[in-house]
Parts: sequence; structure tokens; C-alpha cells
Amino acid sequence: MTSSPPKDSTASTEPLRTLRAELLVRLAQPLVYDMAIIGGGATGLGVALDAAAHGLRVVLVESHDFAKGTSSRATKLVHGGVRYLAQGNISLVREALHERSTLLRNAPHLAQPLPFVMPAYRWWEVPFYGAGLKAYDLLAGKAGLGATEFLGRAETLALLPGAKPAGLQGGVKYWDGQFDDARLALALARTAALKGALLVNYCAATGLIHEAGKVVGLTCKDQETGNSYTLRAKCIINAAGVWVDEFRQKDGQAIGRDVKPMVAPSQGVHLVVDRSFFPGDHALLVPKTADGRVLFAVPWLGYVILGTTDTPRQGLAREPEAFQAEIDFILNEAANYLLRAPTRADVKSIWVGLRPLVKPQDDEGDNTKGLSREHTILISRSGLVTVTGGKWTTYRAMAEDVMQKCSYASLIPACGPGVTANLPLIGAGSAGAVQCRISAPAGLHGYGSEQAAVQALPGAQLVLGAGLTEAMVRFAARFEYARTVEDVLARRSRILFLDARLALELAPRVAAILEQETGIDPRLDEFRDLARNYFLV
Repeated sequence: MTSSPPKDSTASTEPLRTLRAELLVRLAQPLVYDMAIIGGGATGLGVALDAAAHGLRVVLVESHDFAKGTSSRATKLVHGGVRYLAQGNISLVREALHERSTLLRNAPHLAQPLPFVMPAYRWWEVPFYGAGLKAYDLLAGKAGLGATEFLGRAETLALLPGAKPAGLQGGVKYWDGQFDDARLALALARTAALKGALLVNYCAATGLIHEAGKVVGLTCKDQETGNSYTLRAKCIINAAGVWVDEFRQKDGQAIGRDVKPMVAPSQGVHLVVDRSFFPGDHALLVPKTADGRVLFAVPWLGYVILGTTDTPRQGLAREPEAFQAEIDFILNEAANYLLRAPTRADVKSIWVGLRPLVKPQDDEGDNTKGLSREHTILISRSGLVTVTGGKWTTYRAMAEDVMQKCSYASLIPACGPGVTANLPLIGAGSAGAVQCRISAPAGLHGYGSEQAAVQALPGAQLVLGAGLTEAMVRFAARFEYARTVEDVLARRSRILFLDARLALELAPRVAAILEQETGIDPRLDEFRDLARNYFLV
């Protein structure tokens, strides 16, 4: 398939410039797909892979880049949900722990176990939280990553060298997982392509096609050429994340129904600082801050992520901005627990993700089901399938639920669960050979078994910065759907999310390589404007 590197990766670039053209030629074919998917985030890509693995004819269109929105802005944790355990949501925790194990197995180059330490500054916190985390171990069972341990003061400081020693009583160590969200999304897309799915980024769905009151297709527009396409399918999946209501409204208008908004967006803010503020390989978790939120300090790709917030948001901007109160909250709370308190001047990058929190639905005539995994699947009278909510850890189980619901509604053939449970994602190779430490600085590890293919390209030894080489940029353009500077510096590598000023420095060289590979404008000026929003001035 076009998303997989050929044996001779040093071949002429002329055929490579036609990669997108080939995708658009396929898009123009007068086919009737089994499934057409709107949205290339975790949800849409997960459904595309499951459907393609079942042998269905699948097409997916994404208005921007894969994982451009929420799906690249997670806290980078693959977790069972310790806070859900505190809420008594046992079934959700058990399922998430099972899916955590599945993800670590199927993508060992992109996900790994990560030890956490919960520092205790009050005498009762070790037994109280420790008991809950022991229950977490029991729910994980054989899928557990390591036993919960009660720590003394000295042991806690040894594992959290950046923590404040004053008043520290001890701590609790437990295990969860960590991953690279944007590269996992890309692996899902490319694995789905290997299974026969057609996936096109920068191709926006512009409308729905109805016949006799039923949705039978969609229209889309290539963002680069301006050409429009008509896609017909037996099943249309609306997986547009926080933007699903846009297509629900279009559907309602076509069949003469009022549609109430389904999504109440909330935003999570993350600050990235230098590793010197929190050295070591263990993450820090504060289960209850001054206002009852959770605070993380997570080592990731050589830096430290501080977060997160949970703030209602009215707008649906593609690049949401943090409120000043959110920035202050994270910095103030970090100062309560870190020996060296980071300031605004120390923030390397700041990024915001919108969470699609789902409102209760009671629209007459809609088949609405809020499932135990925090996601909702709704099938309208026209047959439009909308799925939103959920979290990265359970993306695969969510895709299975979508497939099952579509099958029950006779929109697709019967599809049993489990087809992706033991399906390694592209680059996985041998787990022992490619498993990495994502807390370590960025490098070739994110490519897994494709490392040799990357290194075979021109410029393998030319390091642009932060572990990014010329060959990686060429690989991104040839085999990873990258079209713009942002695609490379935000999602194929994660430099924009780690150090925005460094990303600005690297951007011109990345742009030159991309333009050579693709023959189109890589949008350097747009990236410069974007990157300035990722650091505090």
C-alpha cells in the first residue's frame, strides 16, 4: 500500500510526489464503500482499522492532519483511570486496564509501562491511597505492570529527586502506561491503509448526501487543490470529535428534525518544562490539589509535562488557547510539590486539548446509548452514526462497540469483536526488539521496526535538532502523509509540543526538505504564526 515504505527507500522521488495524487485518484473512483468515516482522530482511525481488518471497504477523510485536534494533545498516559476507581466505576477501570495491556502489546515502540509515585505530605495519605492502588492491582490481574509499593520518606525522595522534601511523610509507587499519541494515531492510519482502507488528510467533509430520508454518502473537498468529491457508502460514521454536532445538524436539517447539541467541550492545558525541574524516570501524581483536581508531572521525550486542567470552553477553535488562570493554577500547584518551582519564563511549550464531554441525549427518535466507557454512540433516524467521548486508552474497545452497533442496525455485515486485539501496529515488529523508553529524549525509537527504512534515506546522519534528522523529514513526506511543516514538527516529531522556540529555529530547514519531497508549499509562514502561540511571552 502507499503508506508502507518500498524495499528500495532510496528510489527516485518522482513517484513519491504522486503519492497524494494516487490517493485522490482512488477517492474519485465511483465506488460504494461499506463505511465512510468523517474524522481522523483516535476514534475515527480506530474504527477505520477495525472495519478494514474485517475486510470492509473503508474510506476516511480528515479536514486537517491526522490527530491535529484533541488526539495529539493528551497527557500521554495509557491508564486504567485511578480517579474512576475512586468514583466506584469498577467496570470502566477493569476494561481500561485490559485495553492498556493490549495497547502496550500491539505498539511497544509507541507505548510503555511507566512507574508513578504519589508523594504523601499527610500521615493518612499512604494507607488511604495505597489501599486504593492495591485494589487497582487486583483489578488489573494478569494485565498488571508491577505491584504497588508503600515507600518511606527516603525511598520516595530517591524516586522523585525533584520533589519537595519538607513535610514529606512517604509515598506510594504504582504502575500505568505512557505513549506518543500523535504517532500512535499515525500508526493506526498506516496500519488501516495496509489493510486496504483509503485515508486522506487535508480533505474536509463538506456535506451529507440523503436519499429517501437516509444518509447514503458525503461530499468532501481536497484542501490543496480545491477539488470536490462525492463518496457513497452504506454506513456513514461521524467521528469528528468536538465537532460532531456540525454534522448532526446537517443531518437533522436534511430530514427535517431539530437536533440538540451533544457535546459540551472542556479543555485541558499542559505546560512543558526542562527535565532539570523533575529529573528521574518516575512520574509524579497528586490525586487531589487545592481545588480537587489531579496534578501530573510526567517525564516525556526528555522533557517534563505538567498538567492538567478541566475547564469548560464555549468555542471550538482548532488551536484553543489557555486561560491565564489555568496557567497560574498549574504553576502554583507545581510549586507546592517541586523543589525548584518553574515560572512562566521556564515554560518551553504550552498546548491545549478540547475534550468532547457528552451531554445526556433524549431526542425523540434517536437511538442513543451512553456506554460504560464514557463514550456515546448515537444512530439518527437517517442512519448517521455519531460517536464521541471516550479516551485514548480505550480507543480499540470503542471501535469494537461502533462496529457492533452498526451491525445491529444492519448498516454493515455482522462483525465479531477481537479482530484487532492481537494486531500489531505498523512498526511494532518484535516487541523485545523495539520497546523503548518514551521518557528518554526523542530519536528513532518511535519508528520501531522501520528504523532501518528511515536510516536508508538521504540525510540519515544530518541531525537538524532534538533528534530530528533530514531522513526523518523525508520519511514523513514519503510514507507518513506529512504535507506541512506543522505535520512534521508537531506530530511526526513532537518538537513543537516540547520546545516551541526550537521548533521555530528548525522550521526553515524542514520546509526546504518538504518542498523538495512534495513539490508544494509547506506553509512555513503559517507554522511560524502557530508556533508563537505555544510559548509564553
